[in-house]
Amino acid sequence: MKSEATSVKAYMADLPAERQVVIEQLRHIILDNLPEGFQETMSYGMIGYVVPHSLYPDGYHCSPDLPLPFINIASQKNFIALYHSGIYSSPELLAWFVDEYPKYCKSKLDMGKSCIRFKNINKIPFELIAQLVAKVSVQEWIALYENARKVPTKRN
Repeated sequence: MKSEATSVKAYMADLPAERQVVIEQLRHIILDNLPEGFQETMSYGMIGYVVPHSLYPDGYHCSPDLPLPFINIASQKNFIALYHSGIYSSPELLAWFVDEYPKYCKSKLDMGKSCIRFKNINKIPFELIAQLVAKVSVQEWIALYENARKVPTKRN
């Protein structure tokens, strides 16, 4: 469910009360553990954490006028979503997360490429999310992103 909100405050105000509590808790976990340099903003109709143009002027390759996205959180119709681009770009980070998840949560991991879905808002592993958020610095994210964007060259 893409929000039309133009600020985090407006996004939060549009949520049902029980979702406000969970999204606010996720926001605080992210803000308390996010390495320096990332910026909170509205991004793609969700609360986003991005590399601002002041640190990465090229922006996002799909829309260079937008800052480089890293993490998004959203209240979707049937779940709370955490989108983490680092998990999508780093097999090592993905493997770490998949291995750690059962230590923090008894429910089955419900995950897409970069999307972690939490259908039960009472079973979100906030401590694990805090660790995940802290694992990638701005510089590391830019390097991962640029490496993933490289086009293989032909060799003679």
